[in-house]
Amino acid sequence: MSTSSTVDRAFRAALYDTGDTALDTGASLLAADPAADTELARRGEEFVATAWRRGWQPADVVRIVRRELDDVHVRLVSALIRAQAPRDDRPRGPRWKAQLDGLGADDAPRGDRFSYAVAVLELYRLLLRLPALEPLDEAAVPDPSDRRPESRVLGRIRALLAKAEATGFPDEAEALSAKAQELMARHSVDEALLAAREPSAQAPGACRIGVEPPYEQAKAVLLDAVAGANHCRTVWNEPLGFSTVVGFASDLEAVELLYTSLLVQATTAMTRAEAAQRAGGRKRTKTFRQSFLAAYAHRVGTRLAAVAETQVSDDLLPVLASRAMAVTERTDRLFPETTTTRLRGVSDAAGWEEGARAADDAQVRARPHLP
Repeated sequence: MSTSSTVDRAFRAALYDTGDTALDTGASLLAADPAADTELARRGEEFVATAWRRGWQPADVVRIVRRELDDVHVRLVSALIRAQAPRDDRPRGPRWKAQLDGLGADDAPRGDRFSYAVAVLELYRLLLRLPALEPLDEAAVPDPSDRRPESRVLGRIRALLAKAEATGFPDEAEALSAKAQELMARHSVDEALLAAREPSAQAPGACRIGVEPPYEQAKAVLLDAVAGANHCRTVWNEPLGFSTVVGFASDLEAVELLYTSLLVQATTAMTRAEAAQRAGGRKRTKTFRQSFLAAYAHRVGTRLAAVAETQVSDDLLPVLASRAMAVTERTDRLFPETTTTRLRGVSDAAGWEEGARAADDAQVRARPHLP
């Protein structure tokens, strides 16, 4: 029997049959034929390539595998993506390459052949059933010959946010975050002015940022607030656990940096607030945490927007309006049909008050220009 025939039989048993013994049957066939390993890996690379054609990107695939399966499957799919990359003949932008660089370097442990085959087939089942996503066309990324040197300001922003996450003082953490947002706003304005003076082929792009349970609704609201303050728009895909952020390249990176940092800070503040509540003899619940994060997102969003507005003078309004229109048009092309949803589970008054108080500590306000 050929190795291709073995893999075909295993796939018919395990991938296209949902019976209780389907996986075991397919895994037994593969475990009994070591010569089928090469063909099995080749088919896996084909599944990965199909995912790219259906709009997925490396980070998206790793995220959904981590969400639905186990660490061994994450390591398996990372190895498949790395193996398929040299044969990927489509032009890819810097964000795609950064996602490849961020993959784990270790292969999944094989163990016994049967267990390994079960894990591979479980992974292929998931890859086979991935739905089509909106294609984030990397043509929006300018040709490398057209790219301007990246500003060092993003490095300064990273440093500020790292300090904010590391400090044990809420006032200091939120003040550092406010400084980071001010730098982001100034950087965005500088980019807009440069683009107006030196027109290039750059158009709004898009990226996907994971919005993971628990409390994913509140987290999506926080991401939307950060995006709005940085001239971007978001569309949340609740079933697949991510939001698509649309905007210009420098703004997208700023949004990802600030959202990740604020999420860390919000979680720290929430843990501290819960400890204080327990010390007072009050039991806190999931509703408390949901309400806390919702209030935090709402209040921080208001303050970030206020900081961003301080960087905009009247003569800049036409430039920013033009870029905002381009972002809106790009969003509408990607998502011609969207719906709104109401934030659920925000009913704990103490949670809302504590979340708002944590956000108030941010003291997000206009500050003198940094040197």
